[in-house]
Amino acid sequence: MLDLKGIKIGIIGLGYVGLPLAVELGKKYEVIGFDINKSRVRQLVSGHDYTLEVSDEQLRTAKHLEFSSNIEDIKLCNLYIVTVPTPIDENNAPDLRPLENSSKMLASCINHGDIVIYESTVYPGATEEVCIPIIEKYSGLQYNKDFYAGYSPERINPGDKVNTLTKILKITSGSTPEVAEFIDQLYGSIITAGTHKASSIKVAEAAKVIENTQRDLNIAVINEFAKIFNKLNIDTEEVLNAAGTKWNFLKFKPGLVGGHCISVDPYYLTHKAQEVGYRPEVILAGRRINDGMGEYVATQLVKKLSSKKIHIDEAKVLILGFTFKGDCPDVRNTKIIDIVTELKDFNMSVDIYDGWADPSEVLQEYGIELINELKENYYDGIVIAVDHSQFKEMGAETIRKLGKQLHVLYDVKHVLPKEESDLRL
Repeated sequence: MLDLKGIKIGIIGLGYVGLPLAVELGKKYEVIGFDINKSRVRQLVSGHDYTLEVSDEQLRTAKHLEFSSNIEDIKLCNLYIVTVPTPIDENNAPDLRPLENSSKMLASCINHGDIVIYESTVYPGATEEVCIPIIEKYSGLQYNKDFYAGYSPERINPGDKVNTLTKILKITSGSTPEVAEFIDQLYGSIITAGTHKASSIKVAEAAKVIENTQRDLNIAVINEFAKIFNKLNIDTEEVLNAAGTKWNFLKFKPGLVGGHCISVDPYYLTHKAQEVGYRPEVILAGRRINDGMGEYVATQLVKKLSSKKIHIDEAKVLILGFTFKGDCPDVRNTKIIDIVTELKDFNMSVDIYDGWADPSEVLQEYGIELINELKENYYDGIVIAVDHSQFKEMGAETIRKLGKQLHVLYDVKHVLPKEESDLRL
């Protein structure tokens, strides 16, 4: 069995999850951060992280961290941590190909006594039912005899500079009691908030997937409240503020639910539930509500434009913000695209402005060209879709100058005071 003094760690995947982990571990242990994206590796070698999860100074503090896109460089490692994405396909079914490909790749690297830890969010059982058999098949090694495994779900919150990796309690687990204890000690050596050692890999997998599912459902019910209150001409924020004066009222806000986790992970749980013969009702209902919010926002805007006698066909609309959350460059699974698609279906002209988003990434992933300059007196409709600090600082007067004399301002994220917008979610 390994001990902490003799480990050499390979981190597979250097995105929002893998890089912060590699940096923290690289302060204490020999670490090689591996990613198949060569341009990503070149950027990190140059000392900069475009996701802004890790500062240039933090990269410099990881004295024992190296980066590579060459698989040969990680073959001398004896502990591997997999942090690749776990997306869904067009049918909302789990897409495990990144995990499967990573497991197959590791099969060519792993040796007797090595440990593989998975951090990617999956349904309960995926690690030992999908990933481990691939390693066994292509390596010829036997699980829990020749090599071992663990699962420690990521809890990274992109863009959050307060609740960072070391300050978030870490769930750990291992394929044997001894391995579980070793993995717990490893994470415990860098996580100041402490660890929670789960009784099994399946328990750890399940704990992670319900964290985001619960949050998804909490937002879904608030979104449904917002739809009801809009019908009743009641301001949703005022209702939530009033209800929030009770100590046990959960203070969630309405909005678009996108990103890499909350809008994806519930489908992993419902997939597994249906596989074992249970048809989830509440979880899928919440998903339907949240997945429909982009269309709802677009429809509300169209109705308001029509009520002001603004011609819908070929109307010009400005969307302020495209990332999935405020003050963060992450555009993965952003639901702003749903607003854009719906408005274009009404034959509207849509411009999108977002100083946080990478224009080349948006173009590659969504086929959309961001504008880099704002035009005054130009738009029939303006939608504040993301609560970036920049939009808060601009204020209503500056934002309204972008619209024609007669226009509609829709504040989806409650960036402005209630009286400053024509519509709010």
